[in-house]
Amino acid sequence: MVNRRGYYAKPGALNQVREGLAKSEVEAIMGSPSTTASVNLQGDSYYYISSVTTQRSFLDPQEQTREIIAIRFDRNDQVTSVAQYGLEDGRIINMLDRKTPVVGQEFSIINELFRSKGAPVGSVIRNAL
Repeated sequence: MVNRRGYYAKPGALNQVREGLAKSEVEAIMGSPSTTASVNLQGDSYYYISSVTTQRSFLDPQEQTREIIAIRFDRNDQVTSVAQYGLEDGRIINMLDRKTPVVGQEFSIINELFRSKGAPVGSVIRNAL
Protein backbone atom coordinates (compact mmCIF):
# COMPACT_ATOMS: atom_id res chain seq x y z
CA MET A 1 0.00 0.00 0.00
CA VAL A 2 1.36 3.42 -0.99
CA ASN A 3 0.13 6.54 0.84
CA ARG A 4 0.74 10.05 -0.46
CA ARG A 5 0.07 12.81 2.05
CA GLY A 6 0.46 16.53 2.27
CA TYR A 7 1.05 19.24 -0.28
CA TYR A 8 1.70 18.61 -3.96
CA ALA A 9 2.66 21.63 -6.02
CA LYS A 10 1.46 22.25 -9.53
CA PRO A 11 4.26 21.64 -12.05
CA GLY A 12 6.44 24.76 -12.31
CA ALA A 13 4.84 26.52 -9.33
CA LEU A 14 8.01 26.59 -7.23
CA ASN A 15 9.99 28.10 -10.12
CA GLN A 16 7.68 31.15 -10.02
CA VAL A 17 8.52 31.96 -6.37
CA ARG A 18 11.47 34.33 -6.10
CA GLU A 19 12.93 36.90 -3.72
CA GLY A 20 10.87 40.05 -3.26
CA LEU A 21 7.52 38.41 -4.08
CA ALA A 22 4.64 39.40 -1.77
CA LYS A 23 3.10 36.85 0.58
CA SER A 24 -0.27 37.13 -1.17
CA GLU A 25 1.39 36.33 -4.50
CA VAL A 26 3.05 33.25 -3.00
CA GLU A 27 -0.34 32.03 -1.76
CA ALA A 28 -1.82 32.62 -5.23
CA ILE A 29 0.97 30.55 -6.84
CA MET A 30 1.53 27.82 -4.25
CA GLY A 31 -1.79 27.71 -2.40
CA SER A 32 -2.24 27.50 1.36
CA PRO A 33 0.82 26.25 3.27
CA SER A 34 0.79 23.03 5.31
CA THR A 35 1.93 25.03 8.33
CA THR A 36 3.40 28.42 9.19
CA ALA A 37 5.87 29.86 11.68
CA SER A 38 4.55 33.23 12.76
CA VAL A 39 7.06 34.38 15.33
CA ASN A 40 7.44 37.58 13.33
CA LEU A 41 10.75 38.60 14.94
CA GLN A 42 12.36 38.54 11.52
CA GLY A 43 9.27 37.62 9.49
CA ASP A 44 6.94 34.70 8.89
CA SER A 45 7.71 31.39 7.20
CA TYR A 46 5.49 29.13 5.11
CA TYR A 47 6.10 25.38 4.99
CA TYR A 48 4.69 23.11 2.29
CA ILE A 49 5.12 19.47 3.39
CA SER A 50 4.54 16.20 1.53
CA SER A 51 5.52 12.58 2.10
CA VAL A 52 5.12 9.11 0.59
CA THR A 53 4.96 6.01 2.79
CA THR A 54 4.68 2.35 1.90
CA GLN A 55 3.33 -0.48 4.01
CA ARG A 56 3.40 -4.22 3.45
CA SER A 57 0.73 -6.35 5.08
CA PHE A 58 1.02 -6.04 8.86
CA LEU A 59 4.47 -4.39 8.96
CA ASP A 60 4.97 -0.79 10.10
CA PRO A 61 4.79 1.86 7.37
CA GLN A 62 8.11 3.07 5.98
CA GLU A 63 8.55 6.65 4.81
CA GLN A 64 10.03 6.60 1.29
CA THR A 65 10.21 10.33 0.50
CA ARG A 66 9.59 13.61 2.25
CA GLU A 67 9.74 17.08 0.79
CA ILE A 68 9.54 20.33 2.70
CA ILE A 69 9.50 23.66 0.90
CA ALA A 70 10.33 26.52 3.27
CA ILE A 71 9.54 30.05 2.14
CA ARG A 72 10.70 32.80 4.47
CA PHE A 73 9.39 36.35 4.55
CA ASP A 74 10.73 39.58 6.00
CA ARG A 75 8.71 41.93 8.22
CA ASN A 76 7.21 43.53 5.11
CA ASP A 77 5.84 40.15 3.93
CA GLN A 78 8.29 39.91 1.03
CA VAL A 79 10.05 36.61 0.19
CA THR A 80 13.63 36.56 1.47
CA SER A 81 14.52 32.91 0.75
CA VAL A 82 13.19 29.63 -0.61
CA ALA A 83 14.64 26.27 0.48
CA GLN A 84 13.82 22.62 -0.21
CA TYR A 85 14.53 19.83 2.25
CA GLY A 86 14.22 16.09 1.80
CA LEU A 87 14.15 12.97 3.93
CA GLU A 88 17.95 12.91 4.01
CA ASP A 89 17.98 16.36 5.67
CA GLY A 90 15.82 15.26 8.61
CA ARG A 91 16.72 13.78 11.96
CA ILE A 92 14.62 11.17 13.72
CA ILE A 93 13.43 12.20 17.17
CA ASN A 94 11.84 9.51 19.32
CA MET A 95 8.86 11.26 20.89
CA LEU A 96 7.86 8.21 22.96
CA ASP A 97 11.21 7.70 24.68
CA ARG A 98 10.45 10.28 27.41
CA LYS A 99 14.20 10.90 27.79
CA THR A 100 16.05 13.99 26.70
CA PRO A 101 19.69 13.41 25.80
CA VAL A 102 21.97 15.91 27.51
CA VAL A 103 25.49 16.43 26.21
CA GLY A 104 28.13 16.20 28.93
CA GLN A 105 26.05 14.09 31.30
CA GLU A 106 27.59 10.72 30.40
CA PHE A 107 28.99 8.91 33.44
CA SER A 108 32.17 6.84 33.56
CA ILE A 109 32.87 3.88 35.84
CA ILE A 110 34.66 6.25 38.23
CA ASN A 111 31.55 8.44 38.52
CA GLU A 112 29.44 5.37 39.21
CA LEU A 113 31.86 4.18 41.89
CA PHE A 114 31.69 7.45 43.76
CA ARG A 115 27.90 7.66 43.50
CA SER A 116 27.26 4.68 45.80
CA LYS A 117 24.81 5.56 48.52
CA GLY A 118 26.42 5.78 51.94
CA ALA A 119 29.29 3.39 51.23
CA PRO A 120 32.80 4.56 52.06
CA VAL A 121 34.86 5.22 48.96
CA GLY A 122 37.51 2.64 49.89
CA SER A 123 34.98 -0.17 50.25
CA VAL A 124 33.37 0.70 46.92
CA ILE A 125 36.74 0.52 45.16
CA ARG A 126 37.67 -2.78 46.91
CA ASN A 127 34.31 -4.31 45.97
CA ALA A 128 34.71 -3.17 42.36
CA LEU A 129 38.10 -4.87 42.07
